Amino acid sequence: MSVRVRAARLRALLLTLVAFLVVAGTATGCGPGDDRPRIVVTTNILGDITREIVGGEAEVSVLMKPNADPHSFGLSAVQAAELENADLVVHNGLGLEENVTRHVEAARESGVATFAAGAAAAPLTFHTDEEGGPGDGAGAPDPHFWTDPDRVRKVAGLISDRIIEHVDGVDEKAIRGSAERYDGELAALSTWMEKSFAAIPEGRRALVTNHHVFGYLADRFGFRVIGAVIPSGTTLASPSSSDLRSLTRAMEKADVRTVFADSSQPTRLADVLRREMGGDVNVVPLHSESLTEKGGGAGTYLEMMRANTTAMTEGLTGD
Repeated sequence: MSVRVRAARLRALLLTLVAFLVVAGTATGCGPGDDRPRIVVTTNILGDITREIVGGEAEVSVLMKPNADPHSFGLSAVQAAELENADLVVHNGLGLEENVTRHVEAARESGVATFAAGAAAAPLTFHTDEEGGPGDGAGAPDPHFWTDPDRVRKVAGLISDRIIEHVDGVDEKAIRGSAERYDGELAALSTWMEKSFAAIPEGRRALVTNHHVFGYLADRFGFRVIGAVIPSGTTLASPSSSDLRSLTRAMEKADVRTVFADSSQPTRLADVLRREMGGDVNVVPLHSESLTEKGGGAGTYLEMMRANTTAMTEGLTGD
């Protein structure tokens, strides 16, 4: 047997052993959180929302790291084992966590309770105000519901219901109390965003992003979605030269010179528009699909939405 084959078999054995230890540790109370009920959440935005509701009533494990891309992050063997040993799994669904879906499905099939937040948020489909639609994914459900805080209020209420229904050992009164408090904070956020966006003249309420992510925000607060550098709802797609030409024509027609690009993604594609349109394009970074670490400007959902609202308002009202 070659050294390479032996090394590969050893790595496989170690991964299996680690997964087994996680399972055994959880069953015997020696794993993370000991005997406390466990909730596993796929994305860090949903993770923050869930933690606000759970408080100290259960252990909440979030699979997606800060500043990661929900479309491309994957799981380790340990994380996959966490999913199958959770009391409840909260995930976005609608194709957002493209590399995690099969693991969530495996957990569900093994009997773990799961909650697909995106499907419960009255999902919209991808669209733009320009002829031809958004390109790849047109007509598909849009998973980026969190850009509308009112939909997050609905989802947060449903998460609290699922926790009470499926997670044994939590205090229902404490969960309801936390959910009610957080709902008030989300309502205040929605009101503040509406007042902030009111400062943007009607003619400037047009959005161009690095990929289609703000459809729900546009629907809630009265923006027009002109297009995206990547004509898709996922960062894993790539634009063609004809896509870029179509977008620049749409921007020129709408007199839009500002592009919003996710801070976790390189702005190279958005920078291409500067060359296509003669250099006069303002690229504004937003935290659209991932929270940052604490102190990074978008450590919580509320902080992220306030930072984005401020950046969008300034970006669309500046000279």
